[in-house]
Amino acid sequence: MFKYIKNDLPASIVVFFVALPLCLGIALASGAPLFSGLIAGIIGGIVVGALSGSQIGVSGPAAGLAAIVLTAIGTLGGFENFLVAVVLGGLIQILFSILKAGIIAYYFPSSVIKGMLTGIGIIIILKQIPHFFGYDSNPEGSFAFMQLDGENTFSGIISTFKSISPGATLIATVALAILILWDKVLTKKAKIFTLIQGPLVAVVLGILYFVITKDNEALAISKDHLVTVPIPESMESLGTLLSFPNFAVIGNSEIWVTAFTIALVASLETLLCVEATDKLDPYKRTTPTNKELFAQGVGNTISGLVGGLPVTQVIVRSSANIQSGGRTKASAIIHGFFLLISIILIPKLLNMIPLSVLAAILFIVGYKLAKPALFKKMYTLGWKQFVPFVVTVLGIVFTDLLVGIGLGLGVGIVVILIKSYQNSHFLHIEDKSNGVHKINMTLAEEVTFFNKGAILKELDSLPENSYLQLDVRKTRFLDNDIVEILEDFSEKARNRNINIKLISERGEVENPDSYIKFFKLRPKSA
Repeated sequence: MFKYIKNDLPASIVVFFVALPLCLGIALASGAPLFSGLIAGIIGGIVVGALSGSQIGVSGPAAGLAAIVLTAIGTLGGFENFLVAVVLGGLIQILFSILKAGIIAYYFPSSVIKGMLTGIGIIIILKQIPHFFGYDSNPEGSFAFMQLDGENTFSGIISTFKSISPGATLIATVALAILILWDKVLTKKAKIFTLIQGPLVAVVLGILYFVITKDNEALAISKDHLVTVPIPESMESLGTLLSFPNFAVIGNSEIWVTAFTIALVASLETLLCVEATDKLDPYKRTTPTNKELFAQGVGNTISGLVGGLPVTQVIVRSSANIQSGGRTKASAIIHGFFLLISIILIPKLLNMIPLSVLAAILFIVGYKLAKPALFKKMYTLGWKQFVPFVVTVLGIVFTDLLVGIGLGLGVGIVVILIKSYQNSHFLHIEDKSNGVHKINMTLAEEVTFFNKGAILKELDSLPENSYLQLDVRKTRFLDNDIVEILEDFSEKARNRNINIKLISERGEVENPDSYIKFFKLRPKSA
């Protein structure tokens, strides 16, 4: 596992700096104790990372669950009651893995997955603009269009420019310049710059800037613009920051409804992220989805038992891991240990990190997910790829992750239906000198009820006194709905003086009296 430690260690540091504010921000957005977000990040890194079959995926608390958590805590009567639902949700996910439910990941169109990545990239950039300029009214990790502070994504950006913090903006600009210089120039100059990551240098400079300018009223960064990790007064008091589930409420039906909701949404987010990270993986490795569901289930069960938020595999952390050169699951596991060690040993140092510097790091992550060239590439692939892609992007930007994916998937299904309608058959017409139209119709390999409209329209448009050769030699599956259409058409054909020759691998039949009988001789699939 530590074969590529020279790649995984630097990547884990970057993921740690990305994950830290997200863990805290998602906890804040969820109405949960801040420490619960850190616990979920630690469990997601160490436990899920160790059990997962993904080499580059990183798990932790997810923004997509924040609204569910916020509502559930109020409905269930407290955080300790909610933790019971997290534990049960984890056990349900383990059941999903046993039932092989991970196969659902393979049914999402590529255009929707690419749209998801691009939409998240754009959202990361838009949501980090206020933090970049030192305007932090919306918690880090809130990715929905409608924000908790009453603003939306764009009105929040406009409000930013009324309250710019000079100090936060200055160090963020310097950090962004360092990151771009590091990525585009320095890493190509010497090997040392690939071992020491630009984000680490940016964070160190951010801490130094805070220390140096804290007494300068014009350039100082206020505590509102810094990372805020809960600080235990002593090692003994660390346990007081933990919460534990109240299993006395396990018989409450609302607990079970919440548990199933968490299991379903967390599983879906994880499977979507798995599909996306596998596409980003430069080594094109495939994650076993059922093993991933099992790992997530164990992670959620443990997280709930020790007071953590629900976890999923998360695209922001995973893409940061990939972009930073992570090669194996060691980077995810190490980042989890970094979270654990840092909140125990150096919480005061962490609380000197400006959020604006972390925003600069996330700018780079977002840009690499949403490069303008990708829009051009998707456009050149044709409207059947471009439309679901754009709808998914816009849906994510203007609603939230799951709604955006749902919209993209809905459009993708419509596109599939249109393609199926268009590709049900091939038609060739020959005009004979005696006035008889000879029509050759070749059915597709699979013809289902989706193709009813196209085939019915074609058959009804055949002229009288024509000769139809219906070729089904390539057809491996013919839906009963289509057989019934052919049966009905045979009666119409006699009335319109249309002769039919059925051509199959078994031979040729002139004007068959029973299509059902004929097709029952053929296997459903070959």
